[in-house]
Formats: sequence, C-alpha cells, structure tokens
Amino acid sequence: MASLFVIQGADQGKRYEFQASPVALGRDNSNAIRLHDTEVSRRHAEIRLDDELYRVFDLGSANGTFVNGHLVDQAPLRTGDRLQLGQTVMLYNEGPLGARRDLTARVDLLSKSSPEDRSAILRSIPSDEGSRVLQQPDGAAGWLRERLMSLSVMYRATQAVSHILDVDSLLPQVLELVFESIGADRGAILLRDEAGVLTPKAVRWRTSVEADERMAISSTITDYVLEQGQGVITTDAPGDTRFGPAESILDLRIREAICVPVQGRHTTLGVLYADIQADGSALIPVGKPGRGGKFSQDHLMLMVAIGHQAGLAIENTTFYNDKIQAERLAAVGQTIATLSHHIKNILQGVRGGSYLIDLGLNEKDESIVRRGWTIVEKNQTKIYNLVMDMLSFSKDREPALEPTDLNETVGDVVELMQSRAEEFDVRLEWDPRPDLPKIWVDPDGIHRAVLNVLTNAIDAAEGAVDACVAIKIEHDADAGLIRIRIKDNGRGIEEGDIPGMFQIFSSSKGSRGTGLGLPVSQKIVREHGGSIQVASELGRGSTFSIELPAVRRPEPRDHADDPVPPDDLPDE
Repeated sequence: MASLFVIQGADQGKRYEFQASPVALGRDNSNAIRLHDTEVSRRHAEIRLDDELYRVFDLGSANGTFVNGHLVDQAPLRTGDRLQLGQTVMLYNEGPLGARRDLTARVDLLSKSSPEDRSAILRSIPSDEGSRVLQQPDGAAGWLRERLMSLSVMYRATQAVSHILDVDSLLPQVLELVFESIGADRGAILLRDEAGVLTPKAVRWRTSVEADERMAISSTITDYVLEQGQGVITTDAPGDTRFGPAESILDLRIREAICVPVQGRHTTLGVLYADIQADGSALIPVGKPGRGGKFSQDHLMLMVAIGHQAGLAIENTTFYNDKIQAERLAAVGQTIATLSHHIKNILQGVRGGSYLIDLGLNEKDESIVRRGWTIVEKNQTKIYNLVMDMLSFSKDREPALEPTDLNETVGDVVELMQSRAEEFDVRLEWDPRPDLPKIWVDPDGIHRAVLNVLTNAIDAAEGAVDACVAIKIEHDADAGLIRIRIKDNGRGIEEGDIPGMFQIFSSSKGSRGTGLGLPVSQKIVREHGGSIQVASELGRGSTFSIELPAVRRPEPRDHADDPVPPDDLPDE
C-alpha cells in the first residue's frame, strides 16, 4: 500500500495510506489527504495511478507542488521522493516491491522425496567464510584477490555505516575508510548547511597536526564537484583545462587531491575530500598532470562509491531521526490532549463542589457545605491518583522490597474501596489466606497495582444483577507463585480487546477512565518479576490474576559492603 509520511509541517508525524485513485491533497476537508497548512491551497494536488505508477498532478495551486525540490506540474513518484506542498514535506513510499503483481504463488518448494529434485551438493562453505574473505581479501588468490580488494572496501563501508544513527559518529568512520583504501595524508567531509554553504563536519590528518597547520581547500574544486556532480583528481591548476588560469586549486604543499560528491538519492549533500602532501619540489610539472601520480582512476571510482554510500547513510540517519522526532511529538501531543481532558473533568468536579461550599457558607447551611466538601474531596483523590499513576508509569524504578504480608496489603485496598463499592451497589467478597507466608515485595507498589485492578472490577460490575467482586489470594507452592485473583460478574471483555487493555490511554470507561490504571499495574507487577493474566467471558464477567514470585529473601547484592537483610522468615 502506497503512503505519504509527513516529516515537516503542521501535520508532522502523520502517515497517509492510499490505494484508490485519484487521491486529492489540500486544505479543504473534502480531500482524502487534508493538510493543516495555510500555504496549501484548498484543492492543491492529486495523486493518480498511471500504468502501475503513481504520479502527482498540481491542480493550479497558489504556491506550487515540488518533488525533490523541483517545481512540477506533474511528475512520477518513487520510493524516497520528497513531496512538498506549502510548508508541508512528505516522504513517499510505494510499498513492498511487487505488491501489484504477486508472483509468490509460482514458487514450488520440492520435498526431499520428490522425483523432480535432482539437486546434488558439490561444494559448501561456512556462512561466515564469505564475510571473512571480504574483510581480509589478501587471503584469496589469483583473480579473486584483485576483484575482492575494492569490494572489500565497500563491504566494510556498508558494515561501518549501516548501524550508526548519528551523523557526528558516522562521518569519522567514513574518513577512516578513505585513509585505509587510498592512503591519503589528509581528509575532510564538508556538508551543506540550511543556507547551502559548505561547512566542515569531519577532518582528519594521518600524522600529528602542527599548532599552526591548516587545511586549505579551494572552492574552485568544490564548486565544480557540486555543480557537475563529478569526482575529480587534481594535480596543478594550469595544466587542467577545466579551470580558468586565474583560479587557484590548492596550496603549494599539495601534490594530488581527490574530491567527490557526497551524493544522496536525489540531492548532493556535500563533498568528500582527500589529498597527499609534499614539498614544492615534488610538484608534478606544469602541463603534465597525473604523470607518476599516486591517485589513479580506480582510486577515484572507489572514492565516488564511498561518497555515494556516505550520502545514503546520512540521508537514512536524517530520515530516521526525523521519524523519531515526529513520533515523539505525536506522543507528547496525545499525552497532553488526553491528560488535559481528564484534568478538565476533575476541575469541573472541584468547581461544582466549591460552588456548593460557597452557597452553604452564604446561607449558613452546614449540610450543603458537607455535600460540596464531599465532591471536592472525591476529586482531590482523583487528581492524586492520576498524578501517582503518571509518576509510576513514566519512571523506571527498582521495587523497595521488604517482607510483606499480602493479606494485610490487599486487605487495606479492600477496606479503602468499600465505600466506592457501596456507592455503585457492588458487593465485595474478600477471602484472605491465613497460612500465607510473607514474601519480599514493595508493599506500596503492590497496593497501587491491586487498587487499580480492583477499581476497574468495581466499575465493570456496576449495574449487573447481584453485582459482586470477589478478591482471593492463592499460594501455588509448586510453581513458586502467589496469585491475587480479582473476579467480577460484569459485562466481560471481548477476547480481541484484552491485549489493548494494557496500552497507555486505552480505556473503555469514557471520561471516567484515564487509561493509565492497568498499564501502571502491569508495569509494577513486571518490576517484581510477575505478570497479570486475564480471563473473560462476555456477559459473565472477568478474572484478573496478579501473579507474583514467592520470593522468601532478595537476591544477593552486587556490593559485598552493602548490608544484607537478615533471614528472619521461617521456611515452610
């Protein structure tokens, strides 16, 4: 399925997928892809399927349609193209290759007993042998060694840059490859900034740098490379007809230099430069460029290939960082919108209670004041729980383990929720286990985890016939687990909805739920090495089982000097 991913603009982070044709883009809400950009026309452009290829057509927009920085009336779209409308820049992806013509059904995998399988293995080689040969081509012989030398450099270039997602770390790796492959004395990578001006981003000398030593690179070379998109070897300016007689190429200490474009998919990002230093006496005579020179056409071709590989890696890194940033902004926006909605509801409750308190004070009616204070107090609890859930979910923490009687911890939660259950006409059935051994847990964390699950169970049971929530503790000595089971007889949960219940901000309770409770409970339980299991049946209710390892003492500490808690718990 083809798609457009917004990497710049008001809709940054959004992805638009489409299969139908045509697909309208513009500011008006009638467009299939609506862009919230004031510089985009109401009906700006269309994407149409033409002979199995999508093309973009400008619809007479005020500010034009651009593909890879070029103004177009219409143009084909290929994966990686940048489509710009107004201030909005989108990355086009045509989907998996061959998606429109699936040939996978034509592949037959023959069984070992098939009479059609006449294959016989003649030779074999370990899977790691190929990469070893590419990394050390000197170990090969004859024609293979010669062909592997340059291929080895490109293999190492791919290996070096494929896993680096930071441009500042990527560029020194590229220069390292240049020094290894062509034996340069100095090297530099210069990239265009936002204004198009070349700026040094990585520089290297083979030997130590003198205090006053500088690297002089002529703009004559760089301008030619950028404008023509060609790599060059230069020796001296007067002998090279490509440059004017008044143009200076390099200072007199440079004998030879190579400069190639750092080429991305569609644009030139900068230049890759390397040179060999020598005294003035070692200069090649005027009019005889290249005679006896160290750099050859093969070196130039190899440098061009490295420059292109570096350009692709820089673009990939930039696209990846843009995508991460867009996802972060989208997540922040979703978080702010969701929390603002819940806080607004809570503040409305506080305002309602404050109004009753004010009314009761003016009329000197204590009963009205008490009603108002009850509402305020209830909403104070809501805002406290919301803040605590946010802190619990956003911060990784090690549980503060201590010997704990879970009967007491869970019993406190049941007692705390008794008034809420009575308000919703739900009966709580609490079944503690008298012979339960103490285990090492964080009692405050487990209290919050059980509180969130029990709150959901009471809400789910509300309105059911003989509404009831049963809380029970079980000890599975064979499995080394203690289970806290919370069972309600509410409406139940669709099987397909169960995995999504633990996604942040996913709530089936509308404005009553924050979508934080279950994710927080799951996080706390996982920090204890446990899990939460869910079983549900529509119309009959749900059972949440909090499973905790029955740890009798904490793991030994990393530092011998730290005090170890005494083993004061009896064995079973």
